[in-house]
Formats: sequence, structure tokens, C-alpha cells
Amino acid sequence: MPEAIQYTDEELIARFQEGDEQAYIELVNRYRNRLMTFVYRFVNDFELAEDIVQDTLLKVYTHRHFYKEIAKFSTWIYTIAGNLAKTELRKRKRRKVTNLSQMSRDDRVYEIPADDADTGDRVQGQFAEKQLQKAIQSLPLHFRTVVILRDLQELSYEEISNIVNVPLGTVKSRINRARLQLQKALKEYR
Repeated sequence: MPEAIQYTDEELIARFQEGDEQAYIELVNRYRNRLMTFVYRFVNDFELAEDIVQDTLLKVYTHRHFYKEIAKFSTWIYTIAGNLAKTELRKRKRRKVTNLSQMSRDDRVYEIPADDADTGDRVQGQFAEKQLQKAIQSLPLHFRTVVILRDLQELSYEEISNIVNVPLGTVKSRINRARLQLQKALKEYR
């Protein structure tokens, strides 16, 4: 039996950019476990790490033509995963502060006993993440796309305008409307 040809990551992404779906599958097989380990160290939550890795691999799929061989493929994919993980950590931090600031005095007198000090935080974070994900998924695609690119990927308005191929003013309007819909959806989940 002939030995399988071993392509470099850069050769695989080039093949994928030309339409070879098998090249994408090979990249996923090479990076999925490495990315899980990397992202889990950021977020310390297995389910969330899985979601972030899935988002990373989806980004590689949908943004394959953005990769240029000026950097190693591994640098590109880890940058995507790291940015997603960092964004999630910032969102968690903001949510925690927001939740505390919205509590009334009566709410503060209750304590949740737990053997593990951060069990409640972890459960609350997982629940909030699921609700946020559900809310994002409920957005129309044109709103979902721009709000993810802006708030999760932290791309500039100009970059988003180029990616979705709509005028800058439309991008800003869609982001504002998407955020309002997200706020409304998240209030309903509470």
C-alpha cells in the first residue's frame, strides 16, 4: 500500500482555499485536540472550551480566504481561538459585575453555601453562556453576523463592512439593533 502524502498546514489551507474539503478535515483532525487544551486553559470550562473550538473551526471554514501565507497557519488558528477565549473571559467578567450592581439589598442577604467556592459562579456562568448563545442564535443572520464580528471578534466597523459587503452606516445600525434585541432577549431569560 502506498504511503499517504503528508502535507504541511500551509499546503492544506491552500488546498482548502482551492475547494478541497478533505484538506479542511485534515486540518480539523490536526488541531481540534490541541485547540481544546489551549482554550480550556483560558476558560477552565470544558463545555465552553468545546464551543470556542467549534467557533474557531467554523471561522477557519468561513474565513479560509482571509488566510495569507505571511504567517504560519498555526499562528493564525491559535490567534482566532485565543481571541475568542479572551473575549469570552471579558464577557464573563462584565456579566459578573453587572449582576452584582443590579442586586437589591434584599438579594445581598442570601448566601449560597458550597464546598467548592466557585461552584455557584461556574453554574451561573454556564447558564448565562447558554442563554447568551440562545439569544445570539435567535437573531436574524444579518444581525448575528455583525454582532459576532464586532463584539466577539472585536473587528473594526470598517473590517466588518468589508467582510459583509455593506456600507459602514448600515453596519453600525445593524450592530446597534442587534444589541438591543440581545438585551431584550436576555431580560426575558432572567
